[in-house]
Amino acid sequence: MYRGIQSNWWGSRSRGSWNPLQPEFYSSGIRVLVALNVVIYLVMALFAGPQMRYQIFQLFGLVPQHTWGQLMIWQPVTYMFLHGGFWHVAINMFVLWMFGTEIEYRWGRNEFLKYYMVTGVGSGLVTMLFSLHSQVPVVGASGAIYGILLAYGLMFPERYVYIYFLIPIKVKYFVAIIGAIAFFSSLNAAGSTISHMTHLSGMLIGWFYMKQDWRLNFVKEKLQKAKRHNSHNTLKKIEQVEREIRDFREEIDRILDKINQVGYDNLTEEEKEMLFQASKHLADDDTRKN
Repeated sequence: MYRGIQSNWWGSRSRGSWNPLQPEFYSSGIRVLVALNVVIYLVMALFAGPQMRYQIFQLFGLVPQHTWGQLMIWQPVTYMFLHGGFWHVAINMFVLWMFGTEIEYRWGRNEFLKYYMVTGVGSGLVTMLFSLHSQVPVVGASGAIYGILLAYGLMFPERYVYIYFLIPIKVKYFVAIIGAIAFFSSLNAAGSTISHMTHLSGMLIGWFYMKQDWRLNFVKEKLQKAKRHNSHNTLKKIEQVEREIRDFREEIDRILDKINQVGYDNLTEEEKEMLFQASKHLADDDTRKN
């Protein structure tokens, strides 16, 4: 994420045995995002001079004072698709492709794009709230990119990446390190052209988003488990009632057979009461049917 035109990213790539989920250009959501960002950058680089680029950044970049003071409410969305230089857009799109491909494959295009926009727009809004009177445009997709890195770290913590293409490190430590860098840099960002607050908030929003999703899944799993448990209990109760009805009918048949053999007067008081209850139940059924 840039204030002005500078870069502060580093190279990385994944390590491990090959699998069909390695980054490839089959990921439709990422293709759209990469194409959109690259086309916008090329059009500006080829056809917009310095003065026009400045005006575009003021209008469509995230300028906190303009966003809320002049109600340019589109800026928290449009700033994500503007970049300050070749390496800015190139590295952002490279990281998006490298780490986002497998996430999109697992989540699906719509859920992936939703997450990308939530972290990108959300980080822009947080940046605006912490610098309401700033007139410096913030541009770039780095808020969403840091959200993607956070999601990858939570999903695949034991994977390896190469820092500067040389130093292997587990993804969970890599994400923790860049998160710490973003945090401490945001505490002393005076004079910096890089919006560390946007980086940090992109990761925090991603964390809350994914944890909330996991909580919802946990609740859903618990409800489904309770539903299965209740269904099992209900089935057991039905089976128990059916057994009691079957036993009751067998007992009534036995009593009727006894009447035929020895007469009603030779029944026990308990047998007479059971026969009375059975006749009463049949009478109630006939009343309901009529």
